[in-house]
Amino acid sequence: MGFIEILKVIVFGIVEGFTEWLPISSTGHLILVENLIHLNQPEDFWNVFKVVIQLGAILAVVLLYWDKLWPFSPKKTAAQKQGTWVLWFKIIIACIPAAVAGLPLDDIIDAHLSTPTVIAATLIIYGIFFIVLETANKQKSFPINKISRVSYKTAALIGAFQCLSLIPGTSRSGATILGAMLLGCSRAVAAEFSFFLGIPVMFGASLLKIVKHGLAFTGAQVFILLFGMAVAFLVAVLTISFLMKYIRKHDFKLFGYYRIVLGIIVLIWFTLLGH
Repeated sequence: MGFIEILKVIVFGIVEGFTEWLPISSTGHLILVENLIHLNQPEDFWNVFKVVIQLGAILAVVLLYWDKLWPFSPKKTAAQKQGTWVLWFKIIIACIPAAVAGLPLDDIIDAHLSTPTVIAATLIIYGIFFIVLETANKQKSFPINKISRVSYKTAALIGAFQCLSLIPGTSRSGATILGAMLLGCSRAVAAEFSFFLGIPVMFGASLLKIVKHGLAFTGAQVFILLFGMAVAFLVAVLTISFLMKYIRKHDFKLFGYYRIVLGIIVLIWFTLLGH
């Protein structure tokens, strides 16, 4: 495996780690990068590679929020441990809609909706949604300003919004953050709940695809998988930290404009230029 191939792995890891938790669609970015650079590997391996680097991004959330998510911490009081279990019950409830809708639709979506046109359209549409919502929220005070104030009903409704992300280009974090804010969650609570919700959902989807495509790899391929995952993990840690600091003083409009620009680029690249 040459130096250029390692550089490609680094690029894919950076793109995945940067885009997975921001509401800008990791799928839209990866499809662009994939058409610019290619790993010299079979298609089945590429499908597993995308899943494994996604796992790296998930582990970043586990690391950063370990204290908040681990119910057995000796540092927590009995009440805090109970609160952590309640949070996990809410996360599980929020996972149900996407699991019910996603499992039977996964192959259909991959076959018919994973197209540049669909991805470009969803990037632009949800970009507009973010701008409109944040314009309406300019002077709004959010009633749900702590993660503990997310009710079971609100968690289930956020999970329903997550179903929108089954359409490629929507962005899982984008759909859940938009939904959570529409339901009264502050930007920070919406982002955090989106992170937590992503752990079981993305672990489940990733493991499903790994099992589907198999695990028979050469030593070099195992290195590519682990190295790509490590890069995505490190970049995701930095990205999550950046996002939480950013939204303390800013809204999500910037991401809305970015999505629109990216959607137009995807549309031009694949439709007008015939790529």
